Amino acid sequence: MATSNLLNIALAGKPNSGKSSLFNKLTGLNQKIGNFPGVTVDKRMGICHLDERTDAEIIDLPGIYSLYPRTPDEKIVTEILIDQRDKSHPDLVVVVLDATNLKNGLLLLTQLIDLELPMVVALNMMDQAAKAGVSIDVKKLSQELGLPVIMLNAREGIGLEKLKAELTQPVLASHRKIFVPDSVILPVLTRIKNRFQTTSDYGAFQFLQQPQNLTSLTADDRTFLKEISQEIHFFPAKYQGAETVLRYQFIQNLLDQVILKAPNPEWRKDTHRIDRILTHKIWGYLIFLVILFTIFQAIFSWAQVPMDFIDLTFAQLSIWLDQAMPEGPLFDLISQGIIPGIGGIVIFIPQIAILFAFIAILEETGYMARVVFLMDRGMRKFGLNGKSVVPLMSGWACAIPAIMATRTIDNWKERLITIFVTPFMSCSARLPVFTILVAMIIPEDKFLGLISYQGIALMGLYLLGFLAAIFSALAMKFLIRAKERSYLLMELPTYRMPQWRNVGYTILEKTKAFVLEAGKVILAISVLLWVLASYGPGDVMEHAETTVRAQAQMQQVSEDELEAHIASYKLEHSYAGIIGKSIEPLIKPLGYDWKIGIALITSFAAREVFVGTIATIYSLGSTEDAQTIKSRLAKEVNPDTGGPRFTPAVGFSLLLFYTFAMQCMSTLAVVKRETKGWKWPLIQLSYMTLLAYLSALITYQLLK
Repeated sequence: MATSNLLNIALAGKPNSGKSSLFNKLTGLNQKIGNFPGVTVDKRMGICHLDERTDAEIIDLPGIYSLYPRTPDEKIVTEILIDQRDKSHPDLVVVVLDATNLKNGLLLLTQLIDLELPMVVALNMMDQAAKAGVSIDVKKLSQELGLPVIMLNAREGIGLEKLKAELTQPVLASHRKIFVPDSVILPVLTRIKNRFQTTSDYGAFQFLQQPQNLTSLTADDRTFLKEISQEIHFFPAKYQGAETVLRYQFIQNLLDQVILKAPNPEWRKDTHRIDRILTHKIWGYLIFLVILFTIFQAIFSWAQVPMDFIDLTFAQLSIWLDQAMPEGPLFDLISQGIIPGIGGIVIFIPQIAILFAFIAILEETGYMARVVFLMDRGMRKFGLNGKSVVPLMSGWACAIPAIMATRTIDNWKERLITIFVTPFMSCSARLPVFTILVAMIIPEDKFLGLISYQGIALMGLYLLGFLAAIFSALAMKFLIRAKERSYLLMELPTYRMPQWRNVGYTILEKTKAFVLEAGKVILAISVLLWVLASYGPGDVMEHAETTVRAQAQMQQVSEDELEAHIASYKLEHSYAGIIGKSIEPLIKPLGYDWKIGIALITSFAAREVFVGTIATIYSLGSTEDAQTIKSRLAKEVNPDTGGPRFTPAVGFSLLLFYTFAMQCMSTLAVVKRETKGWKWPLIQLSYMTLLAYLSALITYQLLK
């Protein structure tokens, strides 16, 4: 039966309340990631089938503690919930509360009650509450709040059907009023409600209280609110303080009525025991390094079999096309442009999936929060704080969401430094470049028969990027002057076994996003490269075969060698060759030729394009359909020396260049948005490019 209703439902609550688990259970694989209108903050959206007539679009809002925001993420959520004119304003809200720590979530809930939003309360983590010995009078809680309360264990899906059934019923706002405006502000609230189309007194009060956090306000709106504030001599801090006291009085009274049994102090003893080891000032760091070492060993060892399968599949596809399609421009485009370009990305899906899997598991178990706590003291010495660890580690996946994640950092200086240095972290786009180059110059041998030298090299590159990040941060600490100080306040969740369904969703979502986004760029650039490499100025390409055959008359060469010489001649005299040769004098001191130069230029669109470009460029001179990227590179000859082009010196030079270079236009665009101008992205691009060039230059000159 066709659905007749589509509800817009928002999930709200404090961090670590279980919103993401509930979102995954409700939406399954029907998820996508977008941005809130006009901003770069991620919003996770998904479709949930509530019953045979009703579907819902579920939005997983970033976690917040109250409607008085401190970070950019919190400001966005606050505006969505306060301003009824906002395009993302929900039809109803599911407020997710942690049953083990009810008090911490009630401040936000009481504020949403006063906004008169239709709501359902999801009392989550009831399994943990039972372990803690907590007993809650759910019926009394529902009566006092004036809202339906559904008990949940979101990780296991317990109570999910009851919640969905409740969402299909007419959901009303609570009859409760915690905040009552006084006689000073009450007369102006009606004027504010009329102007901003809000229905609640508290919503109108928030327009008066924090206009600086509401981006939708026009200049006239701000003038209107300023005049009203002056008219009644409004002092925001005074009212916020009084409001907070009032709410906590209500909360404490509510808890006295509904908490039948408080948590057993011993229920977190296992967590405390583990924390004594994992957050130890010595053992904690060593364990973290071991975890990182395991991740990078796994990226090489576990992924080898599926990568070999993918490589063989694309090689067989090339052979099949050679037999099935007639020769011509279309065949050349597909076989020499599209297939090598796309194949050069698809082959690295296993490694990328393994990286995302480990990151998801660390987050699911609660260990990632410990890393933040563990690293805070050390990070502050370099101008960062513990919260900088999350963007930095997220940077191993992709710098774009990692830079967005800096919105959780309150201090402007520490946030700016984190944004500036995050691109040094070796993202998944660098991984294809690293793995192909490491595989070429590092032997496949294993130390003691167990530890891969290639895995050690890969971990070294990631640590090198991290060192570049923190020492660059240290320099910026002294260059950027700011008196503002920050403190790390965070709630450490209990340790849990990972929810494998959530891990699977993360792997699928992140890998799909990477492949699709990278695939668009790769496909476009592969086609463009094929055009540039297949055509040239004048009639030089048309006469290439005649010219080469005339030059080879005095030499005894096979037909296969002659065909390779013709292909090489065409490439050198193509538009791509001309572009590469124009920058060759600049990059020759690094050990690079004009072919590598083409790959460097295209990499500025996205780093992962390097592999596709190399595959496309070198396939043009290949006479074997089933050659792998690695073998094509290994057989490339340096005409100046007669030896291999990709020597260890060249390989290490390229590795260092790609470790430090920015080479991601999308990242620069996000930095521009986050810093509100081009000043910092241009400084960032210049600094990273110079560091990459000098590092590559020194490396090549020392090793050649």
